[in-house]
Amino acid sequence: MSDWVDRRSPAVERILDAAGGLFAERGVDAVGMSDIAAAAGCSRATLYRYFPDRPALQAAFVQREALRVGALVARDVAALRGGSDRATEAVLSSLRHVRAAPALAAWFSDREAGRTADRALDSEVIQALGLTMAADPEAARWLVRSIVSLLTVPGRDAADERATVARFVAPVLAPQRA
Repeated sequence: MSDWVDRRSPAVERILDAAGGLFAERGVDAVGMSDIAAAAGCSRATLYRYFPDRPALQAAFVQREALRVGALVARDVAALRGGSDRATEAVLSSLRHVRAAPALAAWFSDREAGRTADRALDSEVIQALGLTMAADPEAARWLVRSIVSLLTVPGRDAADERATVARFVAPVLAPQRA
C-alpha cells in the first residue's frame, strides 16, 4: 500500500474529504491543490507535506474510496453463498455504492472517464476493490475494468444492467468465488 495509508491522520482525512466535496461540486479536473487546501482549512505547505502533487492526492482519494466501497460490497454479500448470484450481487453493489457517492460519481463523467480508467487499474485499487470479489489479481483487474465500463456507460436501466452482469460478468467470477 502507498505511504499515505500509513499516515492516515485527521489532517489527511480532512484533506481527502475536502477534495471529495470539490470533486463532486466541480469535477475532478477542475480542482487544484490551492482549492483543496482552502476547503480543508489548511495551508498549501500542510497539504504538500502529505501529498507531493495533485496525482498523489487523487490516487490517495481513489484508494481510500475503493477500500470503503470494497468493505461495503463485502458487507452486502456476506450472507450470500458463492456462485453467480453472489458475483452478480457484488458487482451490482459496487455500482450502487459508487453511484450513490457524488464524489465518486464525478470520476465517471465524460471528461473524467479516461483518468478514472487509468486510476482504476492501479494495483492498489485492484487490491482494494477487485480482490474483494475475485480470487486472483488477473480476475480482479478484469473485474475492475468491467465495473469502470458499466459506470462509464451504464445499462439502459437496472434490469438491463443486472442481465448484463449476470450473463457476462458473473460466470467468469463464479468459479473464483465458489
